[in-house]
Amino acid sequence: MSDSSQPRGPADTGDVEIRSRLDRVVAASARPLSWAIFVAFAVSVYEVIARYVFDSPTYWAHESTTFLIAAIFLVGGPIALSRDKHIRVRMIYDAVSPATRRWLDVVNSIIAMIFFAGLGYAGWIMAWKATHTPTGDIHFEGTGTAWNPPTPALLKILILGCVVLMFVQSALHLVKALRRDLPQEPRGDR
Repeated sequence: MSDSSQPRGPADTGDVEIRSRLDRVVAASARPLSWAIFVAFAVSVYEVIARYVFDSPTYWAHESTTFLIAAIFLVGGPIALSRDKHIRVRMIYDAVSPATRRWLDVVNSIIAMIFFAGLGYAGWIMAWKATHTPTGDIHFEGTGTAWNPPTPALLKILILGCVVLMFVQSALHLVKALRRDLPQEPRGDR
């Protein structure tokens, strides 16, 4: 039976490789989180109807929609990483031996962890400044509009959370790559 005819679990679709329990949880969160797109769509439709049919525009619809779409975009990083759907030059990756693929995965995980560590540091500074005053009191940054929701602060916290999550995912992927057994090469008579 070919691999494509094997039954798949709910988090295993197509050629998705789930490499850790954390990846399984993150990948499973994609479906419920994707409903935020429909919420953003519904808010936009409500705004159009309120504005053009009832001549009663809202002051919250645009900022709510922007926040939801930005949050969905940010969560897409950990979800893509959990499903092994990040950008990879497949032409090279598929042309090399399993041992070379393993080392490419190791190098990729190390580079990703360095990148996420730097991004995490910058994310921490952004999140701290968005949630604290210069004197250290907690105050969430707002949009500065009449409604003034704390969505900029919430997005900066989400950036930090997603980057930390991707760092941990990359560390788990590194461990998995280092522990991966390689197929044994058949030995011929010498």
